[in-house]
Amino acid sequence: MKTKKELPLCPVATTVALIDSKWKLLILRDLLADTRRYSDFQKSIPEISQKVLTQSLKSMVEDGIVIRIAYPEVPPRVEYSLSDLGNSLRPVINVMEAWGKDYQANYYNKD
Repeated sequence: MKTKKELPLCPVATTVALIDSKWKLLILRDLLADTRRYSDFQKSIPEISQKVLTQSLKSMVEDGIVIRIAYPEVPPRVEYSLSDLGNSLRPVINVMEAWGKDYQANYYNKD
């Protein structure tokens, strides 16, 4: 988890620092729908590299946004879900989705 010294003073900059890539936003999008396994992310975000997916999930777990549960089974099973903190980002993502839809409908590819 990032310490207060590692985060910017500005609240907007703090939020951006925690969800600092398009990949993390897409991971959040998926987790807002349901618990996911690693392979689920690979299917829903095919452009993301294995390295970046692993790093993003690890960072989000360390920041307290995502919960990682490893089940002691053969073969191993690991699931990712949103923590309460991560779930508190739901309104932020919902507003981003609404804004994106409005942009697509009204401004995208306008000649």
